[in-house]
This record gives sequence, C-alpha cells and structure tokens, in this order.
Amino acid sequence: MGGEGYWRLHKQQLTMNYHVVTKSVSAQSLAAVRRRVRIAEVGRTWKPALDLVWEFLRHHEGLRTDGHNCFLYHHPAPGEAEMVVDFGVQVIRPFEDAGEVIYTETPAGEVAVTTHIGSYGKLAAAHEAINSWRAVTGRTFGACSWEIYGDWTDNEAKLETQVVYLLS
Repeated sequence: MGGEGYWRLHKQQLTMNYHVVTKSVSAQSLAAVRRRVRIAEVGRTWKPALDLVWEFLRHHEGLRTDGHNCFLYHHPAPGEAEMVVDFGVQVIRPFEDAGEVIYTETPAGEVAVTTHIGSYGKLAAAHEAINSWRAVTGRTFGACSWEIYGDWTDNEAKLETQVVYLLS
C-alpha cells in the first residue's frame, strides 16, 4: 500500500475507537495557571503550572470538592505558533486571583466530545477523531478546546480523559 493509502488506513484505525457526540455544556470554574506555549511544549509545561494550582488549593480548603485536572486550550489565530493554555483544576466557585493562579472558566455552549481511554501519550488520537468528525460533518470549531482528566490510576489502560471542542 502506498504512503497516502497507508496514512488514510492508519488514520481510520486511529479514529474508529472513538464515539464523538455533541451536547450543550455549562461553564466550569477553574483555578488555573496560564501559559503561552507551542503545542509541543505542553508535555513539559503542564506539571510545574499544575503544581502551583495544587499548592494554592491546599491553602484554600473548600474551593475544590472532587474536581479534576482540566487543560483549557485557547486556539491560536492562523499562523501563530503559540497558544494560551490554562492548566487548571475544576473548582466549585469563583475566587480572587492569587499570584499566578487565576480564576477562569471553560466556555458554555454546544460542544463535540469524546472519551479517550488509555495512555496520555496516545491522547492525540482522540483529538484526531474529533477533527475527522468535524471534516465529515462540516461543523466549525469555536475558540477553544479542553481536556478533563479522570481519576488517576497506575493502570494506564484505565485512564479516562474527556476531549471537548467548543463548536461555533
């Protein structure tokens, strides 16, 4: 099979295990640290930023009950190499910004969502599935997307991450 045919088949295999649905969501409150990064830098930027958020939350009891880590990606304008990412944790109410930790929210509105089960290293396949869904349906993405990380487990096969794209 030639290069392009292989890529189409490989791409189809990557996305066939994902079920993309649309739904309306409410805004979710986040305690976050905002960084401007290239997509390739997210892997080494998230932990120091999230450590600051968790340190803040340890000193502000009652702000978080069972919220999960959530990375909010503000899509860059065409041609921009960097994007703004809010590395955060879901919280139950607004609060005053403190140092680098800010209050922000995921947007409310119609979204396309899928769930990735497995290693974070293979999370790109879920994004590819939603992008393939967009291409097939003709829908347009909004200004941001986000990932909501489920409860931690040492068993990578049981890790769950919701991948969410705001629709226009």
